Amino acid sequence: MRKSRFSEEQIIATLQEVEQGRKVADVCRDRGIAPDTYYRWRRKYGGMEVAEARRLKQVQEENRRLKKLVADLTLDKEGLKDALGRKW
Repeated sequence: MRKSRFSEEQIIATLQEVEQGRKVADVCRDRGIAPDTYYRWRRKYGGMEVAEARRLKQVQEENRRLKKLVADLTLDKEGLKDALGRKW
């Protein structure tokens, strides 16, 4: 997955600027992002503080790692079942 150009602090600051009354189009132009990006960030990070956003990212990374681990173990298990199931 590609790393974002913006940190959690920058994303939260962008969302807070709009909450304080600036127009979405102006904030997007200043930050160099598309309005779709702003709305995606708002859907994902809306109402969060920086610490909560960091924790969300950590949980997502841990979840990705655990899913990979389960996939590897399942593959090993299927290989062992196949090898033990054969008649020698």
